[in-house]
Amino acid sequence: MKVAFAKTHDAAVGATAVAVRTGRLLTPAGAALDAVLGGAVTRAMEVGRFEGKRDSTLTLLAPAGLDKARIVLVGVGDAKPGDALAAEAFGGTAVAQMLSSGERRLTLLADLSEDEALFAAHAALGARLRAWRFDKYLTREKKDEKPALDRIQVTCTHPVSAKTTYQSLEKVAEGVLFTRALVAEPANVIHPESFAERVAALSALGVEVEVLGEKQMKKLGMGALLGVGQGSARESKLVVMRWQGATDPEAAPLALIGKGVTFDSGGISIKPAQGMEDMKWDMAGAAAVAGAMMALAGRKARANVVGVVGLVENMPSGTAQRPGDVVTSMSGQTIEVINTDAEGRLVLADALHYTKERFKPSAMIDLATLTGAIIVTLGNEYGGLFTGDDALADKITAAGKAVGEPVWRLPLGEAYDKMLKSDIADMKNVGGREAGSITAAQFLKRFVGDTPWAHLDIAGMVWSKKDAPVTPKGATAFGVRLLDRLVADGFEAS
Repeated sequence: MKVAFAKTHDAAVGATAVAVRTGRLLTPAGAALDAVLGGAVTRAMEVGRFEGKRDSTLTLLAPAGLDKARIVLVGVGDAKPGDALAAEAFGGTAVAQMLSSGERRLTLLADLSEDEALFAAHAALGARLRAWRFDKYLTREKKDEKPALDRIQVTCTHPVSAKTTYQSLEKVAEGVLFTRALVAEPANVIHPESFAERVAALSALGVEVEVLGEKQMKKLGMGALLGVGQGSARESKLVVMRWQGATDPEAAPLALIGKGVTFDSGGISIKPAQGMEDMKWDMAGAAAVAGAMMALAGRKARANVVGVVGLVENMPSGTAQRPGDVVTSMSGQTIEVINTDAEGRLVLADALHYTKERFKPSAMIDLATLTGAIIVTLGNEYGGLFTGDDALADKITAAGKAVGEPVWRLPLGEAYDKMLKSDIADMKNVGGREAGSITAAQFLKRFVGDTPWAHLDIAGMVWSKKDAPVTPKGATAFGVRLLDRLVADGFEAS
């Protein structure tokens, strides 16, 4: 989809979206359009009881006096100047109204805030994110059911400034869409090898990509990760992505680690059949890390960042790991596998230790669809945040809030740690039904040493069953924008 910025728009071409504040307050451009239409916009709001509530819409079809198909009014509520999320919701909501309309062009009147350029750029970002659609396998869709929209024009007082701001945001959008596509693909298409192949494409952006196979991981002693994948016909992989953007190439990097279980059957502790198809997205943490690396490299972030993703399939077979098996992790710590469906933590155990030892990072953040318990705790509203580092927690929370990817901090503690005690090994891989997300985090904590570390359990956030202003239902790419913003605000040189 093409995105362009202009100072004025041709009121006679295509559809137009108008931002409306609470109380039916039109922007200057919206008021001018209303005047051209003889007050038709104002009358429509009164008749339709449209007050400008956030994300509400009202469409005027074939308004008299203009050669246009429609005008869509989009409520932005009490949006304040510089409210990037309101701008994104405006752009995304407007696009959602147009996708099945047959319109090919949409103009966003983005003269809402004092910082129009910022609002316009983020409106364009919202439009780009909401317009994404995973339709590659829809072979019999009728032409009139397919979206026709292929051009967005955003108008504001300072279009050059808006375009400059958008150029960086567009790179982040590309990372988001890359992740969504990875997560949306079925498991027969995305498996450890093909995931690694797609990530290898990041080398075109300057990312150093290295792929470790099972022989290399066996030499390194990654018994925890390899144990998960031993029941699959697919070879497990560990992919390392390095972006060296800091002035000092030797500066310790920020490390991002992702769980990449490309399909999770539960292994011998097999999952119920109902809903198992969703387990194609058990690699969403790894996909978010890959998308974040794409975004950082695309916008040339001034930071050293390394991304490490452990890629496995968890399948039942004659070679699969059994409940009761004991594996030795790369760190030398032994793990009694009580439940083979608690596999993500085994993958991350070796990935975390490997990253810590090889790269000596300034901090490590892992992302994983780790536990169903986090959905019971937080639903689909927040990702779970676990860390003993208050400063890192504050940075992550602020970054998530700024981009609309919120996280909620949950506790860690010695009492939870004791729940992992094993009679025959250094630890069990599960701690019982109580505090399942916390004991999973406590398990991971044993592999990070003294490195500042945070764990994000994003199981409830990576797949949406309904549309949202900037995210169509399906893969959300939760975590990509959070990580990009975290780097920009907390780790990037000014």
